Amino acid sequence: MRKFKFVPVLLMGLSLHGQAPSAVVLVLSKAEQTLSVVDPATLKVLGRMPSGPDPHEVAVSADGRFAYVSNYGGGGGYNTLTVADLVEQKSAGTVDLGALRGPHGLAVAGGKVWFTAEANKVIGSYDPASKKVDFVLGTGQNRTHMIYVFDDLKRIITSNVSSATMTIIDKTAGTGRGGGRGPGPGGPPPAGRGPMGSPQGDWDETVVAVGRGAEGFDVSPDGRELWAANAQDGTISVIDLSAKKVTATLAANVGGANRLKFTPDGKLVLVSTLSGPDLAVFDAATRREVKRIKLGRGAAGIQMQPDGARAYVACTPDDYVAVIDLKSLEVAGRIEAGKQPDGLAWAVRR
Repeated sequence: MRKFKFVPVLLMGLSLHGQAPSAVVLVLSKAEQTLSVVDPATLKVLGRMPSGPDPHEVAVSADGRFAYVSNYGGGGGYNTLTVADLVEQKSAGTVDLGALRGPHGLAVAGGKVWFTAEANKVIGSYDPASKKVDFVLGTGQNRTHMIYVFDDLKRIITSNVSSATMTIIDKTAGTGRGGGRGPGPGGPPPAGRGPMGSPQGDWDETVVAVGRGAEGFDVSPDGRELWAANAQDGTISVIDLSAKKVTATLAANVGGANRLKFTPDGKLVLVSTLSGPDLAVFDAATRREVKRIKLGRGAAGIQMQPDGARAYVACTPDDYVAVIDLKSLEVAGRIEAGKQPDGLAWAVRR
């Protein structure tokens, strides 16, 4: 395997819409159990690394060096995250989650790797510095699947597929993350309470009923709305995050929906479905369908390019990633990065 190192894009003679140097697209192949590093300018695979068994989602550290892959195992078969060193292009080992099984949704925030553990109906965070799972919180919902963590760590949201709910988890007033103390100065937290559940602060959970099969969701860039695609109903639930309630249910015709993403400017919403050939595009302001983009036999993971020029959509049944021009709303290219592509991520070496 050829060793790949991040090289500033401009030094490679590449200029991709003014993007930051060292930007690459990461693509998971479920069938081949690999993580591919792709040049977004040429759409060519620069290297591959092992992803561990049944890879579903991938998230990247803030410095762009490490990628974390969830080994799902159908919701309970595995209990690991696979770590890849993107600079040295090699495996960096696995994270053993112990009794927490079925990791799926991933996010990186506050220097931690956040994950769902579907079999246990919980979320948790892994600290790469201490190499430990340092926080676990139950949702009490069935198939807690995807996760979104706000940058300030004060709000976390999950989709719960079989319960047909979204859980909005809010930090209450008190000290921030890791700020808990025991009864005395500098003392340990009380028994049974971790640093995030210290006496000075706790978490409130609000469960919002949505449509059946709610899985893919996203939060608008301004943080005001959440859109959740309901796979079984074919609808989209729009939640006002201030009121924490559904304000609209769109008859979106997105049966089998897998993922939903806002464009970086918040103007459009893309919905992929594994049971149809189209990528559905909606206007976020009018909440109306704009277009259906023909892709293939179905699609899963969606990754937005940060500058808003393109979107990458994993066409899982057809073994390629479609590149969507977000101005013309047309397919502009393909990435061949292994069979059954699914989870995608954008990595920038800082």
